[in-house]
Amino acid sequence: MKILVACEESQAVTFELRNLGHEAYSCDILPTSGQNPQWHIQSDVKDVIYDKWEMILAFPPCTHLASSGAAWFEQKRLDGRQQLGIDLFMLFTDLNCPKIVIENPVGIMSSHYRKPDQIIQPYQFGDPYEKRTCLWIKGLPKLNPTNVVKPEPRAEFASGRTMPKWYSEVWNAPRSDWSRIRSKTFPGIANAMAQQWGNKLDLNVRHAG
Repeated sequence: MKILVACEESQAVTFELRNLGHEAYSCDILPTSGQNPQWHIQSDVKDVIYDKWEMILAFPPCTHLASSGAAWFEQKRLDGRQQLGIDLFMLFTDLNCPKIVIENPVGIMSSHYRKPDQIIQPYQFGDPYEKRTCLWIKGLPKLNPTNVVKPEPRAEFASGRTMPKWYSEVWNAPRSDWSRIRSKTFPGIANAMAQQWGNKLDLNVRHAG
């Protein structure tokens, strides 16, 4: 299949799809941090989403949409940043493509658009971390957990608040890298997406035809 992995600079999902023989391309306004720039389209995704793709897996930026940033929502609504995030997300909901998945953390799109078809966690796919991830799915099945493991203990703060430890450790990185690091897809989920949505059986059937 010819597959667009939209708003992905890491190439985590693109790499797994390429391993199955698909013609997959990552696309982001940033250069890829992956190892295969020949598979990366550095461009505004709006310039390519209307091409003839057989599957689109979209990871639109969640900075202005995720519930974890609710404390800043009022300002982001006033200055227009939240609406820009909503508009980009909504672009993927009305495309002429038979197979589309939109990924985002828990946030405002569950009420602004609709509830997700599925919410998954990295620890259901072999990575011992918590990150509630929403999937809006068209033309594809829900993901089946592949390897349920125990997540690592949560970080605890003096206020009594807790959060996933990996998420709290992001603060040690430069602030400019926070969004990019937090948005990366964990390896187990990337592999499951490729195996279950672009598996070898589908590819062989298409080639045989």
